Amino acid sequence: MKRIYTVVRWRFPLRGLGGCVLAFSLFLLSCSPTNFITKTLKHSSDSLHHHTGFVLYDPIKKKNIISINGDKYFTPASNAKIFTLYAGLKILGDSVPALRYLNRNDSLIFWGTGDPSFLYPDVFQNGRVYSFLKSAKSKLYISPSNFQDDVYGPGWSWADYMDYYQVERSSLPMYGNLLFASRGKGVEPKSFQSNIVEDNKASADVWRDRFSNKFIINPTKLPKTGKSLVPFITSDSLLVKLLSDTLKRDVLLAHKKINTNSKTLYSIPIDSIYKVMMHVSDNFIAEQILMVCSQKISDSLSADIVIKKVKKDFFADAPDAFVWVDGSGLSRYNQFTPRTIIKLWEKIYSIVPQERLFPLLVSNGNNGTLRNMLKDKPAFIFGKTGSLANNYCLSGYLVTKKNHLLIFSSMNANFVSGTKPIRDNLAKTLLYIYEHY
Repeated sequence: MKRIYTVVRWRFPLRGLGGCVLAFSLFLLSCSPTNFITKTLKHSSDSLHHHTGFVLYDPIKKKNIISINGDKYFTPASNAKIFTLYAGLKILGDSVPALRYLNRNDSLIFWGTGDPSFLYPDVFQNGRVYSFLKSAKSKLYISPSNFQDDVYGPGWSWADYMDYYQVERSSLPMYGNLLFASRGKGVEPKSFQSNIVEDNKASADVWRDRFSNKFIINPTKLPKTGKSLVPFITSDSLLVKLLSDTLKRDVLLAHKKINTNSKTLYSIPIDSIYKVMMHVSDNFIAEQILMVCSQKISDSLSADIVIKKVKKDFFADAPDAFVWVDGSGLSRYNQFTPRTIIKLWEKIYSIVPQERLFPLLVSNGNNGTLRNMLKDKPAFIFGKTGSLANNYCLSGYLVTKKNHLLIFSSMNANFVSGTKPIRDNLAKTLLYIYEHY
């Protein structure tokens, strides 16, 4: 019987015990979790023809476990909301400032602070502002003069003007700056009733004119449950009308700067708006949080004021320079690196107790935008997703089976395969990390 031998040819000499140890070490390295994850992510990137950035960081040892393109720039999409959350945590207290107001003779003059919660149906229970204005004995004057921003952020798509996720920014939002239409129940706010034409042959459930608040509704296409949402065009005159109609009393327009002696009315606990922003990735709330932050540090409502403040005073030690232009991540102008996002999560963890922080974030199989990921596993991912066409991000904290806290950032760009294969590959990778670290 002929014996068969396997011959291994090494490209460098291995002699004695040292050679055996080196050979065995190379074998172990090829099978290490770090090497396995790196190869898996690179294979996914190659097979789907997209760009991947991934960093896994140990905050105890203060070092990266894995870094693939960690210093390269990506479009963060809604991972920009992590920066908005950080701004709020650094600038705001435990309650949302809702109004600035001043009593003068027989008049109550008030200014909006950007608070997104006022009369936002099915999202917030905020009756404090309504009660305050409704019960005021003085004449009511609203001044929107402190709003210094455009209604759209830099780089937003004009073609998305009718989509619920691209709502106009304003000083005193009402009803989430949205028109709500439901089958058999009409529209809300009721003030728009005269602006609506019903057409059973219309191709869309709700259509709005590009440059006006004229709506066409097809009642047969409205959802049987739930509501159709369409942004309306904000204006000073509309704000006065909505307030007057809602409060059932006259509200007049005034153009006065905020007085330094003005008082502040607070509405709801701050974590309630952070939670909605992070769980359902509400772009409108994210944008308005920057407005609220702005009024806290200045007499104007402008996202740029807050962004400059964060860059200069709170995140000057970012690993890489970054481009941040809006609160929601709707803009493709935003550019961050994975390692910058890692650093930001580390900063957030240092100022917020875990028992408060983790409930604000989405977790796998549990809530929000991660409710369908790894549903059969215990919750071990706590973070934020982000998606725009051809871009998908997920970052946050990962608590391993051995109870080790790690921070990760995954950023994926320029794929045409759709989000599902990217998300599925990432879920497998994160599960592997959970089980092996």
